[in-house]
Amino acid sequence: MKKIILIIIMASLILFLFACGEKAKNIENTEESINETETETETETETETETETETETETETEIIENTTEENIIMAEINFDKNSEFYKYADEAVENLIKNYWNEKGGIFFDKYPKGTSGGLNYWWMAHAVDVLADAYIRTGDEKYKNYADKVIASVIKKNGKIINDYYDDMQWMALAILRLYDKTGEKKYIAYVEDLWSDITKGWNDEMGGGIAWRKGQLNYKNTPANAPAAILAARLYNTLDNEVYLKWAKKLFVFVDENLVDSKTGQVWDGINREGNGKIDKDWCFTYCHGVYIGAAVELYKITGEQEYLDKAVKTAGFSLKKFIRNDCFTEDGEGDGGLFKGILIRYLTELYKIKPDYVLIKETFNNNISILREKGTNGDGLYGKSWLKAPQNGKGYDLTVQLSGVMLYEMTAVIDAMK
Repeated sequence: MKKIILIIIMASLILFLFACGEKAKNIENTEESINETETETETETETETETETETETETETEIIENTTEENIIMAEINFDKNSEFYKYADEAVENLIKNYWNEKGGIFFDKYPKGTSGGLNYWWMAHAVDVLADAYIRTGDEKYKNYADKVIASVIKKNGKIINDYYDDMQWMALAILRLYDKTGEKKYIAYVEDLWSDITKGWNDEMGGGIAWRKGQLNYKNTPANAPAAILAARLYNTLDNEVYLKWAKKLFVFVDENLVDSKTGQVWDGINREGNGKIDKDWCFTYCHGVYIGAAVELYKITGEQEYLDKAVKTAGFSLKKFIRNDCFTEDGEGDGGLFKGILIRYLTELYKIKPDYVLIKETFNNNISILREKGTNGDGLYGKSWLKAPQNGKGYDLTVQLSGVMLYEMTAVIDAMK
């Protein structure tokens, strides 16, 4: 009996030990399985995280690229000869030629009735070439190019060469001629521009912290009209000739104006620094054309780089300009002489801003309002414009060529905006 009981106890003990061993093995296997699962999960999580990060990076890059591409797309310009604004521009340039052209001299008269002040107004003629380039680009009519060629040739003849003593004058001429080159590809035009550019860059010096001087006889006077148009020119030369040197110049020139002659809070652009040799900035000289060329420089650099900062600066200064220089829906500047050109220059470069920012509808509205005012109040029966577009010239009186050129610029730029698709 005792033997039987002992056998039962031994068997139970063996069964108990076997069961414990199996349980331990199962626990160990379970732990291994858990560890393997955790490792796999961690690996999967890391992979998912990497994938998400890559996706986020790709998405961010795509957004940046798409934003840049979207922002720098230029509206297509399709002129319609039946558009009223196209016809207005035709009328304007034809009245300019009718009232101011000097066929014998191959150049425009400075004044109306047809007469000249005696000397050569080089920079007036530069803007005359620019307006003729507008008409040529819009219509494709070779006669406007021929008029431009005659003006350029006459300027060279009267001046002795295309190089001039005023750096800003040369910039205006180069900007106008470069547009003819971009349209035609004729090498004579780019040769003129390169000669002008080579001389323009010699005006840069360290006086007043850098910048190009206004004229060769006053190298320590630096102003917006001698630097912002140079930045526009350099940027456009970069686009035309694909040479990084021009882009570096454009950026350097813009920085000089931006850091020295612009109120960063309001976007106001001051005229110059050290005009009287006292190191002071002419903050009380607030002109339309200074704002125009600063806007133009910012727009050109934005189109090249896609950097939002340039566009923001252009928009801020445009906003300041459209408040400062508009009263009763009309541009307020109403001077003769050099001042007759100022508002036309602002209009030209506001148009460049509108081309890349067509949602800035105030520009278009402002131009349309000024067209209506000029047509209803500021133009006489001979197609001559008043200094103020609120009042036409009276009794056969006319004004300087500059006054007429600003009016033509308004018509040509409004035609461009009307043709945007």
